[in-house]
Amino acid sequence: MRGDPRLYEFLNSLEIKYDYYEHAAAFTIEVAKEAWKNIPSTHCKNLFFRNHKGNKHYLVILEHDHHLAVKDLEAKLKQGKISFASPKRLEKYLGLTGGSVSPFGLINDENNDVHVFLDFNLKKSKKISFHPNINTASIVVSFEDFEKFLRQTSNTFEYIKLYEEY
Repeated sequence: MRGDPRLYEFLNSLEIKYDYYEHAAAFTIEVAKEAWKNIPSTHCKNLFFRNHKGNKHYLVILEHDHHLAVKDLEAKLKQGKISFASPKRLEKYLGLTGGSVSPFGLINDENNDVHVFLDFNLKKSKKISFHPNINTASIVVSFEDFEKFLRQTSNTFEYIKLYEEY
């Protein structure tokens, strides 16, 4: 299986069942849509941000076809503007490279520096999918098991309204 072997060990230790799918590298949502067309689950967009001071980091997760309301998130945070974190920060905090952003990277955040924001609509999902820390595969887990994973990472997380409606 492609991806971080430690991730599979972590999932197995939590008795989290998953379905594994290999596909072509998916660096964008548009490319990923093609890879996901036969994978039954809610597919997500995962965005990694930093605050303007660079001392706080956020992983934002929402359904892949929703557009993030960045200004609303900035207003909630009350820390000024947020911006995408650099590849160097992505590597430092989540152990990931661009195009492979995934909440499964939280296993690499030993100090629990990254706060996770999840769109509240994800709670409606029965199954949810993410890259296994590499963009040439996807893993599908039950939403209940995904929350179990989040709790075990010890990173803080919360559900909020994250997307703009058009």
